[in-house]
Amino acid sequence: MGPTDRSEYTPMIRDLPVDLRPRERLAYAGAGALNTAELLAIILRVGGRGENVIRMAERLLTQFGGLAGLAQASFDELCSQHGMGEAKATQIKAALELGRRLLVAAPQERLQVRSPSDVASLLMAEMGLLEQEHLRTVLLDTKNHVQRVTTVYAGSLNAAVVRVGEVFREAVRANSASIIVVHNHPSGDPTPSPEDVRVTEMVVEAGRLLDIEVLDHLIIGHNRYVSMKERGLGFQ
Repeated sequence: MGPTDRSEYTPMIRDLPVDLRPRERLAYAGAGALNTAELLAIILRVGGRGENVIRMAERLLTQFGGLAGLAQASFDELCSQHGMGEAKATQIKAALELGRRLLVAAPQERLQVRSPSDVASLLMAEMGLLEQEHLRTVLLDTKNHVQRVTTVYAGSLNAAVVRVGEVFREAVRANSASIIVVHNHPSGDPTPSPEDVRVTEMVVEAGRLLDIEVLDHLIIGHNRYVSMKERGLGFQ
């Protein structure tokens, strides 16, 4: 390297001390000891020309605004990034989908709802990324164990288009004791609107008639949620 060459030297992963290599650190310290870039680096496996895999992972997280941005990015957007390609884009998409399925599907087999935060933990990671409003119902048995989560409606939420029969259809089939209604605000701000209050009132009243209690209506934003029941909105 000449005296006028100012290009930055980027060591390859094999050049790093063993205790700084992500795969080795995961093996002896556990996955929880690694930061997000290091975990992503393990998925990517190798970097590109002049850029080791950790630097590549850090760059991708910065460009897309973290894991949420990576999850929202299209396959083509990932492929177009420097040093990427179909193989790496596929690996990222597959890993993120596994994480989403773990959050959305696996907890349903064991989760007992004791508070609004339990439902928020189940659904917020996925619903906070949706680009349009989705209305879902969490079906519960007599001990508040989650039976399943159903999608009722996708589109702008308002009392004129939401059919109460659809909200309760799967709950009736599953003989559910109660439900929790959940919908997202794609803007990221979970502040309830007057229309959200009207929908809540409509669903709560229908639940009384069907003898299926509506325990809450949660509004999901970006890493935030609002419990309509806690705020006393739509519940009398």
